[in-house]
Amino acid sequence: MQPNRRVASLSSLSLPLSQEPNSTLTEGGFHGSGSFNWLFECHGFLHNVILILASLAFISYLAFQAKKSVTKLSHGRSYIMIAYYGTLWLVSLLNLAWCCFQAWECTPGKELTWNILSLFTTSGMLFLEVSLIAFLLQGNYASGLEALTRTFAVSAIIVGLDILLKAIYMFGLGIPLFIDSKEEPQKTKWNLWVIHRLVLTAVYGFILFMYHSKWRERLPARPAFYKYIVIMCILNALALFACAFTGNGAGFGFWLYGTTIVCYHSFYLPLLYVTFLADFFQEEDLHLENVYYSEMKDAGFFDADWE
Repeated sequence: MQPNRRVASLSSLSLPLSQEPNSTLTEGGFHGSGSFNWLFECHGFLHNVILILASLAFISYLAFQAKKSVTKLSHGRSYIMIAYYGTLWLVSLLNLAWCCFQAWECTPGKELTWNILSLFTTSGMLFLEVSLIAFLLQGNYASGLEALTRTFAVSAIIVGLDILLKAIYMFGLGIPLFIDSKEEPQKTKWNLWVIHRLVLTAVYGFILFMYHSKWRERLPARPAFYKYIVIMCILNALALFACAFTGNGAGFGFWLYGTTIVCYHSFYLPLLYVTFLADFFQEEDLHLENVYYSEMKDAGFFDADWE
């Protein structure tokens, strides 16, 4: 083998471990060096692997529990739980796609596709957030078609307005909201994220205040809901400070913002499942046992115990 050919073959095997967002990828970089090199693009290997493995693990868990969950939902006949479980599946699949296609954020020509995917994914997760808060404020055992309509209508209006505002920023003003760069931070973009996080932090902070006030009886008396509110309040407060720091050009703010995004997309959906759905599925077992006991008692199976 000639020396120049040997050097060329070795250079074709080299892979950079990370790329900054908004970087330009040229031939000889990621696109031509292997089918799995997208895993190393943009934010780096560790960032992408955590997102993909966490979202894939949750989808696998939902799939493993699907038959059992559907059976319990059919017996329970709770409109809210059925609709929420189906929405959780849809958003989880969107989130898995978002996690797997991180390289689109840094790929020329994919910016629009990435922004649209990010918009639908984050809006779906926001819908789950808002609907859970709306359900929480109605009481722990709100059920029925009327409660479902009221909860989802309020959530759809709020999320719809949020989508409209973000669409104006992206398509009207040409501001790529979901393509992050610490090189030249756009203050207009980060100001929007500051407002977004400020509203969420205020809402969770208000509910947390209710738990420690005379209005706590209006909220479900479940520790899981309280822990959920505390976690989400802290996460949104950290994201609020991160957006404010990043908008002013602080590198630490950009790192903190990226960390909150990884935590949100990796662990929010499992946290929501544990908080809202897991107890319902477990309690349904006890409910079915009580139903079976009542039917057997009505049929006279326990009459001999009184003779």
